[in-house]
Amino acid sequence: RVLLSSCVYFVMPPPTLAVVHPLVLLSAVDHYFRVAKDTRKRVVGFLLGETFKGRVDITNSYAVPFEEDDSDTNIWFLDHNFHENMLSMFRKVNAKEKVVGWYSTGPKIRSSDVDIHELVRKYCPNPIYVIIRVQEEEELGLPTEAYYSKEDVKEDGSETTRTFVRLPTEIGAFEAEEIGVEHLLRDVKDTTISTVAHNITSMVASLKCLNQRLKDMEEYMGLVAAERIPPNHQIFSQLQDIFSLLPNLRVEELVKSFAVKTNDMMVVVYLSSLIRCVVALHNVINNKLELREKEKKEWAQ
Repeated sequence: RVLLSSCVYFVMPPPTLAVVHPLVLLSAVDHYFRVAKDTRKRVVGFLLGETFKGRVDITNSYAVPFEEDDSDTNIWFLDHNFHENMLSMFRKVNAKEKVVGWYSTGPKIRSSDVDIHELVRKYCPNPIYVIIRVQEEEELGLPTEAYYSKEDVKEDGSETTRTFVRLPTEIGAFEAEEIGVEHLLRDVKDTTISTVAHNITSMVASLKCLNQRLKDMEEYMGLVAAERIPPNHQIFSQLQDIFSLLPNLRVEELVKSFAVKTNDMMVVVYLSSLIRCVVALHNVINNKLELREKEKKEWAQ
């Protein structure tokens, strides 16, 4: 709170965490596939939710008509009248949900995003900008990136500008949303793929994502060691926490427990393969016996 000339102004602290809910992701994907599928265009919409102690829960969203010049991204149009009409209707349904920012399908920040962000600031004092990647990419990880803007003060006293600052992002859901997502995934599940194959595919994707994160950590540490970038003590603290949680594989009891667990799993796999082979041979023998009986009946006739 700042007191200036007997007037009280409340300074909104910057957000510390953005939690994107499943409905927002589904709405953004549906918006993109209806408007800009198989094109290089991006779609834009407004985000609704609640803010509490720096945590921004983005629970809803709606699309907004948006156009921009392909040759010059600084030329753009956003129908804020449509936005105001949609916002008034959403307030009648749920007054707790307020404008917390806006989204686009990116996939990267463009030069016009700062101007669009300034327009959104008319409806929200400290909005966040979320990029939702809807195209399939080789890069694994969360499909969202969140930013907020801060004023960049120049040392030479020139005009200040606003720049985007990265914001930690999570994918979260309420209990009712989790149930709805489970039913939705159950409906879109490919029945031709077995559960085991699906689990293995998920594990491979998780390991690829972990491998990519380890490479990012290695690259960052290499840049710091080469003094190409300044060290960040917060990142070092998180890396230390990760290494502290790693088990000490030099302990004999731990190595033995890992070996026992692996052997138990391998025995189950071996028995399953053996049973499958026996059942397959049994079916082959039954088929041969049935064919022999049919041939005898045909010869008898």
